[in-house]
Amino acid sequence: MTNLTIGLPVFNAMPFLEESLESLLRQTDGDFKILAIDDGSTDSSLKYLRSMRDSRLCVVTQPNRGLTFTLNRMLCEVDTPWLMRHDADDVASASRVAVTRRFIKQFPDAGMFYAEARYYQEGRSVGTFRTTRATPEKLRQITANGYLPAICHPTVTLNVEKTAALGGYRFNLHIEDLDLWWRMALRYDIRYMPEVTTYFRHNSASVSTANLEDQSINALYVQYLLLSHLHGWRPLPYDRVRAQLARSVDKPKLTFREQMRSANICYGQQDYSRACRHLARAAIASPAYFVRRVFYELRGSNIAFNGENPSMFLRQRDLLWPERADPATSTQPVATLSDKAKGAECA
Repeated sequence: MTNLTIGLPVFNAMPFLEESLESLLRQTDGDFKILAIDDGSTDSSLKYLRSMRDSRLCVVTQPNRGLTFTLNRMLCEVDTPWLMRHDADDVASASRVAVTRRFIKQFPDAGMFYAEARYYQEGRSVGTFRTTRATPEKLRQITANGYLPAICHPTVTLNVEKTAALGGYRFNLHIEDLDLWWRMALRYDIRYMPEVTTYFRHNSASVSTANLEDQSINALYVQYLLLSHLHGWRPLPYDRVRAQLARSVDKPKLTFREQMRSANICYGQQDYSRACRHLARAAIASPAYFVRRVFYELRGSNIAFNGENPSMFLRQRDLLWPERADPATSTQPVATLSDKAKGAECA
C-alpha cells in the first residue's frame, strides 16, 4: 500500500514545471502519489498539469492563497502518512523516493527526513546547498542553544501526523520552513539522509532571490521566536519588532549572500567572467563567510547552522521582550490546518 505522497505546490511554474514533474514520474521506485496544488496560476502551468495522464497524479486548483496556505492544505488533503516536499522548479534525483523509503523503514518514528541538495541552473549543478549534517540529538542541541538548523525545504519528507500536531506551517513571510524546523527539532527526531536527492534551481526571478533582505529580517524573527520559547518569554508580534530586527541584519553577510547567488546563476549560464566578478565581490564583502563557504564545499568537519549569536538578542531584551515575565505565547499562524480550500480534481 502506498505510504508516501509527493506534494507539489505550483504557481506560474512554467517553463520549469515540465522538467520538474518528469523527474518525479521517472523515479526508480514508482510507488507514490503526487498531489499538485495549483495556486491560481496565470500561465500555462494548470493546462500542462491537466494534460498529464498518470494515475498517480492528483491536480487540485484554488484561487491564489500563497505558499503557506498551500502547504497546509497539502497536510490536510494528503491520505498517506508521509508527505515529500518538492518545488515546481526543482529536479529530483531518480532515486529520491527509493532513498527516502529506505530511511522511513529504518526510522519509522521520525518526525521528518531531509537530504543534500545541489544548486541547479541551466541543466548544470553549480554548488552545494549549505546543510546541517547532524544526528537528531545534535540538531536538538543546536536548537536548544538558540540556533536554527540549515535544511533545504524541497529535500524534506514530513510525518504528516506529527507535523499537524506542531500546528503545521506558520507565517506567509518566506521563512515558513525555518519556523517549522525548530519546532520539529525540539519535539521529534529529524533524520539526515546523506545523499543528494534534489537539484535546487537558482532562479533570478524566484521569491527567495527577490526577497533576500526581507528573508534575512524574517529569519531573525524566527530565531527570536525560538529564543522566546526557550526562555519562556512572551514574544512581540512581527509588526512591532520588525524595525528593531532590521537594524540587526548583518549587512556584509547579506551582500555576501547576494553576490554568491549571482555568481551561481552566472556560472550556470556559463558566463564565467561575471561569475568571477560576483565571487570577488562576495569575498570582499565578508572574507570570513567566504572562507567558511569554501571550506564547506570541501566538506569540512564543522557543522553548519543558521542564525546570529543569541547574545545579540539578549542584549536587546528590554526592547524585544518588554513583558518577558509572562509565559511565552506563539503568534497566530497566517494559515492553519483547518483552512481547507475547495476544488479538487484528479487526473
